[in-house]
Amino acid sequence: MLKIVEKTVTLEFPRAHHLHCLLCQIPNQIRMENEADPAAISTSKWERIHSILKLVAQGSGNLGKLHFLVFPETVLPVEYFAATLEYIERNFRNNTVTMIGLERMRLTDFCALAGQFRADNAELLESIRTDRLSGDIDCLNVNSAATIIKDANGETRVYLQAKSHPFALEEKLEANRDLYHGKVFPLWRSEPNAFNFMALICFDYIYRTLLRSNITQVMDHANEMFFSSRQQLDLLVVLECNPKPEHNTFRDVIHGFYGELLEASPGVRETVTVFCNNTKLIDPPAEVREDDTFGYSSVVISYRKQVHHSKLAEFSIDDYGGLPISRLRFGPENRLYYFNLPVFYEFDPRTTRMPLKVHRVYKSTESGEWENISTSDNSTHQGEHC
Repeated sequence: MLKIVEKTVTLEFPRAHHLHCLLCQIPNQIRMENEADPAAISTSKWERIHSILKLVAQGSGNLGKLHFLVFPETVLPVEYFAATLEYIERNFRNNTVTMIGLERMRLTDFCALAGQFRADNAELLESIRTDRLSGDIDCLNVNSAATIIKDANGETRVYLQAKSHPFALEEKLEANRDLYHGKVFPLWRSEPNAFNFMALICFDYIYRTLLRSNITQVMDHANEMFFSSRQQLDLLVVLECNPKPEHNTFRDVIHGFYGELLEASPGVRETVTVFCNNTKLIDPPAEVREDDTFGYSSVVISYRKQVHHSKLAEFSIDDYGGLPISRLRFGPENRLYYFNLPVFYEFDPRTTRMPLKVHRVYKSTESGEWENISTSDNSTHQGEHC
């Protein structure tokens, strides 16, 4: 069962002002056994990520105000994790949070990686130690994600988590396809200006069984946080490599999360939920059908935010088929989306100002760089907002 572990971090986010997020909807290549040139695949994936890290470090336009950088799951080759961490330590601004999915690795390697950052991952390491005592599981693969926080003091903290929910290939009879299932998920509580956030990996967002649901654990924990301290879960990020971003299962959970169908949930009432998906799979495995649709990352907020429905060339705003939400829905293309994260106390409820705005949309060039799209259809949403 999911165990939420609170972690206190020092992030001097602006008080009474929205934050900024860069969502990276980029291609991905799922690693297979007996690859012809595995080093070339790893290098290609790293070069794509490195180009985005460089863009953030340069901070052109208002990217210098970036607070959250979000990548999909399974995009970072494990052998380039050290290079990613070093680049963030040297070049990123303070008060920056990077969330990124790591390629699958053996449990022994995952444990060794977490051991490099033992102070930040003590509960995770203890959970793995307990699981290892119950049987021979070192051969299992781990689908994991890293959250790298460069805090207000310039210190870098690294937190790891393993996916807890079974994925499609685990629905087969062969046990050798199973993954290790994580049980520890951090919830970061930033100080001095309270902002609380979490990350989940794709299907960790949906029900595991009818009686054991990760998302209800998140909601219950957020409610306790609200009743004890009058704080809430401000941001929930879901890192995906999902061929079915419009699946009814996700829609049902979103409905329950924001709709208060069975009980009041003040701890998540104003949560901003960000779904970051891959745009496509490169050389997809045989199990992936040709008509599977990737991309369509999205941002979901409560209907109370009064976001008006609209549709532009690169994104649209709707209510996901009648849910009590507003959804900023992006397209299927290879894009970087830079937008603001509205905070619950930011706007007077009588205002007509849009609380959720897309500042910039970047597309990839032939040289592998990123350029801002400035079409007339999106001009009202891509100005330099503060």
